[in-house]
Amino acid sequence: MLNKLEKLKSNLPKRPGILGKEEYFNSAVLIPLLHIGNEYHLLFEKRAPNIKQGGEICFPGGKIEKGETAEQTALRETFEEIGISPEQINIIGKTDILFGPRGVLVEPIVAEIKSDNFSRLKLQKSEVEKVFTVPLSYFEKNTPEHFKIHSTIKHKSYNSKGEEEKLIPENNTTYYQNIRDVLVYKTKGEIIWGITAKLVYEIIKLVEQ
Repeated sequence: MLNKLEKLKSNLPKRPGILGKEEYFNSAVLIPLLHIGNEYHLLFEKRAPNIKQGGEICFPGGKIEKGETAEQTALRETFEEIGISPEQINIIGKTDILFGPRGVLVEPIVAEIKSDNFSRLKLQKSEVEKVFTVPLSYFEKNTPEHFKIHSTIKHKSYNSKGEEEKLIPENNTTYYQNIRDVLVYKTKGEIIWGITAKLVYEIIKLVEQ
């Protein structure tokens, strides 16, 4: 009979994954590269003003639905948001998974877009205000700025009976105050920051290795 240590050892995962992954908002984005002129560009969206995080710059993407892979989500969302069909997209790989703030987990899919004809794009105007491109060379020549975002968080905890019960001491400020470092790229006319800027920075690092 196996003792407890041997049983634990035999049950440990051969390929460790992400513990509690199902508790996060699991999403995927497409990082689209287009060859325009003599160089590659990144394609960005500007979110429509009246939706969550309206006006921010992002890549196409969204929630991974049940039964989907990250690649399938990225392709579906790209078609739904800006009308680029899977046939026009050549997936070349994935970067590392990114843990963002507020419980967001992002699986980035890197792909080449086979067309640079923006006149054929069909934007879902309820979600996307516009699209634009920035040459990779711009990000190679311009390092991002570092900003500090200070947040104050309010906590309430409820026990299994639905009764409010304090778990976090009020004098423990580490749970109530948060300071995080974010990357910011200032391009002509638009500011790229947060998760999107971090993904751009990762792409540039991989290109320059």
